[in-house]
Formats: sequence, structure tokens, C-alpha cells
Amino acid sequence: MAKVLFVVSGAQYWTLKDGRRHPTGYWAEEFVAPYSVFTEAGHQVTVATPGGVIPTVDTMSLRPSMTGSEDISLKQEAVIEKAEELRHPLVLRDVSVDDYDVVYYPGGHGPMEDLAYDRHSGKLLNDALASGKPLAVVCHAPAALLATRDVNGNSPFVGYRTTGFTNDEEEGVHLRDKARWLMEDEVRNLPTDYSRGPAFEPYLVSDRNLYTGQNPASSGPLAKEILKVL
Repeated sequence: MAKVLFVVSGAQYWTLKDGRRHPTGYWAEEFVAPYSVFTEAGHQVTVATPGGVIPTVDTMSLRPSMTGSEDISLKQEAVIEKAEELRHPLVLRDVSVDDYDVVYYPGGHGPMEDLAYDRHSGKLLNDALASGKPLAVVCHAPAALLATRDVNGNSPFVGYRTTGFTNDEEEGVHLRDKARWLMEDEVRNLPTDYSRGPAFEPYLVSDRNLYTGQNPASSGPLAKEILKVL
């Protein structure tokens, strides 16, 4: 049995460029699909958040228009309700990569509010990359890579092949023009070797022990790739 650490945003809102707070959190599919893949394979999942706050699911991610059907929405809600790990998260600053076999970051706009600036998350990401253990990051969660930079602006992720939620996809959910900054732009500027696939379709990129997925549809396939490594 492997131990899988889910590092989840604790943000309940995303601050837009006009100062308004857009309700957000973690994206349901990006928790549910990998959680189901790992737990059904017999692995243990632990959740950690900044400050140990109970994470908030982005309610938009549970709309049938987003999931594909009311039945899928209800199934995702059921998994979230039964996942006790979400109600007892560890404090992120107290977590060590040494205690886990895999580190996974789900997205949603939440990471753009907190994990992109969280030094504890940045250290964990750097430690995970250096450990050689699988590190999986999906959708908006590559924004957390911005916190891996040192005082000189250097990051160990520079030059790594990555993907993540595209500017076109941000346009597709009508938030591109409202954002203070865009995940794709900033991850490109880190700089990483960013690439993308068709909008809203699964697309994965792996580079050494770093595995990234473009969007919610990529989260389940990403977890299955990690299973192969385990």
C-alpha cells in the first residue's frame, strides 16, 4: 500500500482584478477521480491544506453542466461526502515528503489564491521534486509552482515540461478577462516548457518524476499514470 498526499487549496474565493471575490475552492472531479483511483487500488490518501483548514469544493464544479449529467454530479458529491480525509486535513507546514510515496495537487481556482504564494507548499514541491517520488499537479494547481522560487527568482522546476489549464479554457469559463493573472502565462514565464492539447480534453505531460494534467478531464488519467509507477 502506498501513501498518497493530496495538497488541496484552502481558499474559498479567488480575487479578481477588479477586487471582487469569486467563489471557488478545489474542483470536484480533480479530487474525486484521483481519490477513487488511488483508494480503489488499495492506497491510502491523506489531505493537507494551508493552516489545516477544511477545504471547500467549488460548487460550480458540481453543476450538471460542468460534470456532464446530474447523475455524475450526484456520484461526485457522494464521494466527497464519504471522504473523511477532507474533514480532517493535516496542516501543510507540518507535512514531510519523507512520509509519502506520492504527492498530488488538484486544481480549481483556489491554488491561484493561496498555494501560488504559500512558502510551505513551495518547499514541499521542491522537496517532492528532489525526492524522485511521483509528483502530480493538475489544471490550475501548477500555479503552486510559482511559490517554489527562491529570493533570486530561481526555481528547480525551470525547464521542466508541463501543462495546465489554458488561457483558451479560461475564456471558455468566462473568466479570462476577469483574472488578475493567468495560470498558463505565469507557468510559461517561470519558465517551464509548457505545452497543451485540445481545450477541455485529457492531456498529460510527464518529465522525470513530474506529472502534469491540463484540465479536470486529465485528473483521472493522470492518477492512472501514477498507478503504473507505483
